[in-house]
Amino acid sequence: MAGISDPLPGFIPAARAKVVVLGSLENCSAALMNRARSLNLEHVSPLHWKGAGISRRPGSPAATEVSQLAYLRRWFFARKPDAGFVLTEFPATLLQAKVFDEWLDSRNESLSAIVAGPDAPQWAIEHYASLGFLLESGELALA
Repeated sequence: MAGISDPLPGFIPAARAKVVVLGSLENCSAALMNRARSLNLEHVSPLHWKGAGISRRPGSPAATEVSQLAYLRRWFFARKPDAGFVLTEFPATLLQAKVFDEWLDSRNESLSAIVAGPDAPQWAIEHYASLGFLLESGELALA
């Protein structure tokens, strides 16, 4: 029988869940985030890593995307492969989604679930649906 705080009952050990949230965090299920906190799943968001820096000029969108990928790559390959996480605000583009898929493949890992909010971008829904994820608004979608 699954524990009360198990977000993926009968699927995988809850502490190893790898969940991606598509769309804004405001539309994410409060129950899912409470469960993630109770299981001590790492919540990762590249928006929290942005700092003002010392540059007086804002970077170009391409430079911003490259720096986000660099930060996320460093985090992804530094963590233990069996450590669970909840990833929000990433991937933000189709390129980032494809790069993230390559990272998962290189470590022989896969996502446990995808949560798609009502404001999830259409490209993300199409991309993850093509990989075999059933996406439903606000629900966990198991591979």
